[in-house]
Amino acid sequence: MTYKPDEMMAVEAARRLRDGDVCFVGIGLPSLAANLARATHAPNSVLIYESGTIGAKPRELPLSIGDGELAETADAVVSVPEMFAYWLQGGRIDVGFLGAAQIDRHANLNSTVIGDYDTPKVRLPGAGGAPEIATSVREVFVMLGHTPRAFVETLDFRSSVGDRVSNVVTDLGILEPRDGELTLTRVHPGVSAEQARDATGWDLRVADDLAETAPPTDAELTALRGLATKR
Repeated sequence: MTYKPDEMMAVEAARRLRDGDVCFVGIGLPSLAANLARATHAPNSVLIYESGTIGAKPRELPLSIGDGELAETADAVVSVPEMFAYWLQGGRIDVGFLGAAQIDRHANLNSTVIGDYDTPKVRLPGAGGAPEIATSVREVFVMLGHTPRAFVETLDFRSSVGDRVSNVVTDLGILEPRDGELTLTRVHPGVSAEQARDATGWDLRVADDLAETAPPTDAELTALRGLATKR
């Protein structure tokens, strides 16, 4: 089966979620990847959304964290203060899936503004719970389209720190922190290291042991498209 770059990104992100992981999920591509993992190789993963739903098992991808599908299928629903104080800050969550508008070489993220903070070119939705997620989960997975506008030398605003980012999954490949700096460790089929470097706003390091990700299987694509077309 043929596939699109964003499908490769979702599949590869899903593969990185282990069966049994407790995962704090964002809406959009992170939700698609987490639910794909639960539908394939990680059926015992526990998905948590910021609205307070624990163990959500949506049959259709949620449109927002307030989607009724999440509460209807959850093992429990708790208040937002309890979610953050007891579950997140209490160290009970393994993985946080985050997106952003910008990322720098140290995996710091910007979800706040483009341009000067006081007179921005674009006022973004904001970080929400991302700063707390970035400092409280055991590791962070980032999903982001690989362009020079997103992968920047200097963030316009630092919304979340990158200390716990273990990998960044893009539509071109995988970046992982090595010696404190994001390094290209894998490229997707048909993508070259030079393409990834050209799409990065800094001099991107490329691993000596650069590898290629496996293409999506028919089973992964079928499950992915089933989730993506239910809405």
